[in-house]
Amino acid sequence: MSPGIELAAPYLDTRADQLRFALGLPARDALAVTRVDLGGVGVELRLLGASHQVHAGPVTETLACLPGRPGDGPPSEVAETVDGWRYRFVSRVRHCAPGEFAARARALRERTAGRDGALCGVFPGSPDAVTALAAERAADVITWRTWHAYPQAGQIVETRTRLEAP
Repeated sequence: MSPGIELAAPYLDTRADQLRFALGLPARDALAVTRVDLGGVGVELRLLGASHQVHAGPVTETLACLPGRPGDGPPSEVAETVDGWRYRFVSRVRHCAPGEFAARARALRERTAGRDGALCGVFPGSPDAVTALAAERAADVITWRTWHAYPQAGQIVETRTRLEAP
C-alpha cells in the first residue's frame, strides 16, 4: 500500500481547467480533514472529492470543481488583505510525461505520509491520482502547499499560499 489515505470516493475533477478558485466559501463536504495548531492559529486542511479547502485564521481558500460554477483553472496569482492578514496564493500547472508523473506522485505521497500538518489522499483507480496538502508556520507567516495530480491528463497543479498575520 502506498503512503496516503486510500479514499473510497472517486474524485470529481480530472483536469486542471475544471478547477475554480474561491475565497470565503463555507466548509464543503470533505473526504478527509486534518487540523493543526500553528503558533496559536488553527489550520484545517480539507481534502475534497473535488480537490481542496483550507481554513486558516480569517481565510477560507477553496480550489475545487464547484457545482454550478464552470471551471476556469487555477489563477496564477491572487493577493488580498483579509481582516488585516496579507494573503498571497500562487499556482502553476506542471505537464509531465508518464514516467515523470508517476515519480512525482510517489514523491508527494512519501513527502506527506505521517507528517504533522499534512494530508494526502489517494483516489481509486490509480496510486498516482492524489491530492496532497501540507501547512507550516515560521514567525508570523503561515504557509501551505497543495498538489493535485491528474494522471489521465498528465497534469500536477501545484499551489503555494502565504498568510501573514497583522
